[in-house]
Amino acid sequence: MQQIARTTWLYLVVILFTSLQSSRAQNNEPFIIPRTNTQSTIKQNIASTSIQITYDRPNKRGRVLFGDLIPYGKIWRTGSEEATKIYFSTPVKLAGHPVDSGTYELFTIPGPAEWEIIMQAPSHQWGSYRYQMANDVLRFKILTTELAEPVETFTISLDDIGPDHGILHLAWDRVCVPIPIWVDLKMTVVPSLEQLLTSEGRRPYFQAAMFYYENDLDIDRAAELMAMALDQNPGHLGMLYRQALILKRKGDLAGAIHSAEQSLAAAQKADEELQREYIRLNTLLLEALRDPAHRQ
Repeated sequence: MQQIARTTWLYLVVILFTSLQSSRAQNNEPFIIPRTNTQSTIKQNIASTSIQITYDRPNKRGRVLFGDLIPYGKIWRTGSEEATKIYFSTPVKLAGHPVDSGTYELFTIPGPAEWEIIMQAPSHQWGSYRYQMANDVLRFKILTTELAEPVETFTISLDDIGPDHGILHLAWDRVCVPIPIWVDLKMTVVPSLEQLLTSEGRRPYFQAAMFYYENDLDIDRAAELMAMALDQNPGHLGMLYRQALILKRKGDLAGAIHSAEQSLAAAQKADEELQREYIRLNTLLLEALRDPAHRQ
């Protein structure tokens, strides 16, 4: 009986292995030998700028890290295995320092309260063994913060994403290194957006108007584009409401009141959900427009 059970178990293992291999082959997935430390790739957009980071993630495993396993004042690969790579599709600023578009290798020099951040042109390094200061593209220092709870696996993340900014965090054990990232919208978005507005087909006037308005870039251009959007969509209650917001910021109070009143009238005829929402929004806006104390 035991021999039969053992034979059955081996048979099931073979079937499972064969099934997994067949599934991988059908999906054209290459077999990857597991590493001691896992590799991770993170992707994030800030405005129209794409950021991609590829790095290996060592674990703490009860070890004393900074100041011991990773000495203070020495170059660190900022991960494990290959050098950490970071890609920007457009120019950005890191902690106020300009960085051109392209791929870089990220190194750091940890300290007790401050880290030095180093960006190098890619040379496909393993670790930091062939690091040469002459290849540095950028160096700057960042104060560290202490985490309330230890992080077991080294983590790079892009957080607190705004319309033109974010924070690149390096976190391990109880140490966090926050690196602010900033994108120049006028340089990275506006030229492509304006080119898109001259292309063939239906042009995204509304989205462009809201981009200018929400990022406080050019309120006159926002007003112009919203008028074009309404030419494409006459009487659209949502666009009329947002036109009123734009004209309010521009200082055209009469125009803003007129647009809000049109949106309110259109809302009276809308479906229940839209009716409720846009009656509320336009009523509040008209109260603010008609009361000088609440116009800002």
